[in-house]
Amino acid sequence: MRVGIDASNLRQGGGVTHLVELLREAWPYTHGIEEVVVYAGGETLDKISPRPWLRKAYDSMLDQPLPVRTYWQYVRLPQLARQDCDVLFAPGGRVSGSFKPVVTMSRNLLPFESAERRRYGVSWMHLKLLLLRGIQTRSFRIADGVIFLNQFARSVVMDHAKKLRGQSTIIPHGIGKQFQREPIAQRPLSAYSKEKPIHLLYVSIVDLYKHQWNVVEAVSLLRRQGMPIQLNLVGPAYPPAMRYLLETMARLRLSGKVIRYHGSVPYSLLPEFYHQADIAVFASSCENMPNILLEAMAAGLPIACSSRGPMPSVLGDAGTYFDPEQPREIADALALLIGNRKMRETYAHDAYQRSQVYSWERCAEDTFAFIAEIARAHAP
Repeated sequence: MRVGIDASNLRQGGGVTHLVELLREAWPYTHGIEEVVVYAGGETLDKISPRPWLRKAYDSMLDQPLPVRTYWQYVRLPQLARQDCDVLFAPGGRVSGSFKPVVTMSRNLLPFESAERRRYGVSWMHLKLLLLRGIQTRSFRIADGVIFLNQFARSVVMDHAKKLRGQSTIIPHGIGKQFQREPIAQRPLSAYSKEKPIHLLYVSIVDLYKHQWNVVEAVSLLRRQGMPIQLNLVGPAYPPAMRYLLETMARLRLSGKVIRYHGSVPYSLLPEFYHQADIAVFASSCENMPNILLEAMAAGLPIACSSRGPMPSVLGDAGTYFDPEQPREIADALALLIGNRKMRETYAHDAYQRSQVYSWERCAEDTFAFIAEIARAHAP
């Protein structure tokens, strides 16, 4: 059996991380798969480790702008797949429908959450999300197999897709081993000071549904109460959201020593940020699989978390929760952790234990087992 992977629209972020980790941990021979062919641009292929069963299929068109890559996907890919593959896997959530069987994946819930889309007003981003909703809904309906990352995501998507023609399954992502660190001993509040503050960490793109400005408001409230805290923000930025964040910092007169924005950092450096933090914050209101939350859990950190989306089902009772649009609730959730060392220790331990079920080995095993099942079910 030969499996093709359409990675033509995976260029950065979580999609590339998933592909790289999936192929690193996979052993498809156990499912009767002799070869895996990956179609992608040069930058993506360079990140994938060589394996004895893996063939990287480079096409210069996949290093071109989106219209060229879309043309390649709908015209050139079906021709290549008929030559190379018995089944096609499209983890980017978009399939052309002219090659069968095909398995795809739901990774982005933002197009399906109307309240979240409205945050973008009349903008190109809003239009893009509407287009993605239409494209992905059609893809899920015509695919022979669809992988969802959790039950919450499946429920949201099915409200739009209504009915799928093929099979579906739930396979969560894993967590890289580099993030794993058993929880360390927590210090009492008296051990911190203005010179040695409590380090809060929020890793995520600065975007309208991530609510970094509300976290900044919460930090301001806590500092006015005398808590010695510093917030570190890590991640790229959507320009309108970044402007809002900077305006909030200026209005509250918070210096760079209190709120530190590190921008986008290489994925390989993220574990260092987690391991130097005291408390993690996650204030997103829309997620499919909250990988950042999983990373904080695996890093053994006490966590103050958004109560929206799938976050409570992932973190469970191993953290404090808040409404991400209410700065006072964020401040209260953080104050509860900061002021109670025993609570921090308990939550950090419990979150670390919950994170252990999310492994890339399991993800790879379940993914290729499902792909092989679909291929056999549609074999001539």
